[in-house]
Amino acid sequence: MCLAIPGKIKSIDLLYDGTVRMAKVSFGGITKEASLEMLPQADVGDYVLVHVGVAISKVDEEEAQKVFEYLREAGELDELEIENCSLSSIISHTAS
Repeated sequence: MCLAIPGKIKSIDLLYDGTVRMAKVSFGGITKEASLEMLPQADVGDYVLVHVGVAISKVDEEEAQKVFEYLREAGELDELEIENCSLSSIISHTAS
């Protein structure tokens, strides 16, 4: 299964003369790069959902922690492959 995973933006780099914003995002200790093109308002310290290397929405810290804990309990973090996911499996909110 492929998921959008919550992470915290640690830094933002401007590439190609400032036209592309890329972030270093921490996912529970693992840091990956993600495009911020869909979230121009995202900033360092924000929590975002990342799918296929693209930040697709901002979430608050509490929601990010709920999603991360849900994925941990479901055993989905062990086989996480952020780069190889399809758009059909996005999780954009947590179960109540």
